[in-house]
Amino acid sequence: MIKSKLTLYLLLKKIFGMEFKITKKDKHTVIEVLVDKLDSQIAPSLKSELVLVSGNKEKNIVLDLSQCRYCDSSGLSAILVANRLCKNANGIFVLTGLQTAVERLVTISQLDTVLNITASVEKAEELIAKEGN
Repeated sequence: MIKSKLTLYLLLKKIFGMEFKITKKDKHTVIEVLVDKLDSQIAPSLKSELVLVSGNKEKNIVLDLSQCRYCDSSGLSAILVANRLCKNANGIFVLTGLQTAVERLVTISQLDTVLNITASVEKAEELIAKEGN
């Protein structure tokens, strides 16, 4: 018998690997975080995925946090890794779908002044198309 939601989550994660949904599009890749917390348990996996996507010659990445209600410093670190990888590849990184608590953390840490942030994936795609990357 499964004793907790965490145990069930860890079991599903192990079986299905359901932390992220990665969608390759023509000019960018969308990484959708499928968990409600981007913290020290999830951030290392996200960093690994970002490095793999970047290593496959993708220079434009959209990180969709619309399902994520919480982010800690580890999550912010993963976001900054994504931004750096895209900049190093002369591409664009767009953060989208910020929930209230996550948006507050991004603002308090003043990352809103250095990151491209949009309300939706569609707006992020428009920004990438406008930038011509």
